[in-house]
Amino acid sequence: KRRKQDSKIKNTDAHKSTTPRKMDITSFIPFAEKACEFLTASPDPFHSVQNNTVKLEAAGYVQLSKRDPFAGKLEPGGKYYYTFNKTTLVAFAVGSKYKAGNGFKIIGGHTDSPNLKVKPHSKKSGSGCVMLGVECYGGGLWHTWLDRDLGISGRVLVRAQTNGKEIIEQKFVKIAKPVARVSSLCIHLQTAEERKSLSLCKETHLGPILGTAGILEHGARSQLTGGDQEDFWRKNQDPLLLELIANKLEIEVKNIADFELNLFDCQPATLGGLKDEFLYSARLDNQATCFVSIESLIAHTSGGGLDNDEDISMICLFDHEEVGSSSAHGAGSPIVSEAVRRISTALSEEKGTLNPDLYSACIRKSFLLSVDQAHAIHPNFPNKHEKNHAPKMNAGVVMKTNQNQRYTTNSVTGFIIREIVRKANITPVQEFVVRNDCPCGSTIGPILSTATGIRTVDAGMPQLSMHSCREVMGIVDLTNCLELFQGFFTHFREIDDYLEG
Repeated sequence: KRRKQDSKIKNTDAHKSTTPRKMDITSFIPFAEKACEFLTASPDPFHSVQNNTVKLEAAGYVQLSKRDPFAGKLEPGGKYYYTFNKTTLVAFAVGSKYKAGNGFKIIGGHTDSPNLKVKPHSKKSGSGCVMLGVECYGGGLWHTWLDRDLGISGRVLVRAQTNGKEIIEQKFVKIAKPVARVSSLCIHLQTAEERKSLSLCKETHLGPILGTAGILEHGARSQLTGGDQEDFWRKNQDPLLLELIANKLEIEVKNIADFELNLFDCQPATLGGLKDEFLYSARLDNQATCFVSIESLIAHTSGGGLDNDEDISMICLFDHEEVGSSSAHGAGSPIVSEAVRRISTALSEEKGTLNPDLYSACIRKSFLLSVDQAHAIHPNFPNKHEKNHAPKMNAGVVMKTNQNQRYTTNSVTGFIIREIVRKANITPVQEFVVRNDCPCGSTIGPILSTATGIRTVDAGMPQLSMHSCREVMGIVDLTNCLELFQGFFTHFREIDDYLEG
């Protein structure tokens, strides 16, 4: 029998009620403000994964080394995580009643978003300006990056000494100061056709300006002639950019060995609308999923959810979704298959070995929620949605269907999600099918289901302005999504057990 208390969300006051969403909007604000803090603090995949691992460790999760066997380190009731490239995160908790061959309840998302990434030879100049060489990452709405105050963040490789030996440390840097700007061309210098087309050449029109050559020249010269033999990599970077990074990290410029940087909008995430019912932020696609998924796993495993759990609850957040997922740490890699196999083997009755038949049974008992932001209907462009499948913001999580397999949802996987909603007594899901005359995006769902054989459904929180420098979603849907994830972890096994076939 369903116990009503199982459907309640734990650890967050905003989630105590599961009544229809006609309550005062203010009850959803605390969770939304927490999301704003995470979004502002996570300008890139490195910081997103780091900020989530901090929360996991505070909740008692133990970091595993990918290079060491898991055997002997895992146990029922245990909570663990590990990362790849510091941009992909795998976190999981073992149910206290887990037995060999039981399944995995997986929520998958991605940590990356379209942005401007700094090129290996970043030093650039033009028309008396010091500029920055950048590459467009993903399919951004690049005109929205014009005239924004841009900071720089990412990973820096730093030379250091320990016990007399040189090592390379990986440090993360976030410079929230507006140090770069991609300026638009004034209307007076554009032809009528240029104004109408809003066309940008990604190579020549998106160069960020860092400063003016005359002002910065002296500082650059003093660094270049400082007596230290110039590193062949460092000579291709702007000296004052290196100095800015070194000052932020409290290191010497000469110790910077390499970096992997991107630009981000300095404007913090914030609530807006007449009743603060909207969340305005960069990177909602798909940092909103990263935030809610980790919050849901922590709530499930910290509030007694593991006590009667027979399965393994897992979050997988991948890098490189926006460019096709084909990388060593993208969804197209063996990460999920490897995780299922390694964890199942470590928890098998014969430690260190896994019966192939039990592994196949585990796959058939598993389920994956592929979660990526969804397209809410746009009031200025309502004809872009099919009228019977036009999800709205603040009205529930969206389940995505595409018979051409751009999304993975089918009658069985869709039923499981709707049944979870019914049992948990939470806001019903909305449905999205793209118009027949419109192109359809895709997600990590088809990639993972093909690679693993695990049943999958595609879903996401509705938003507007997807792939813009600045996006918008409804704050109620953060709670709607959290409750759906909680319901998934709590009710999936009982639903799947009575589902024939």
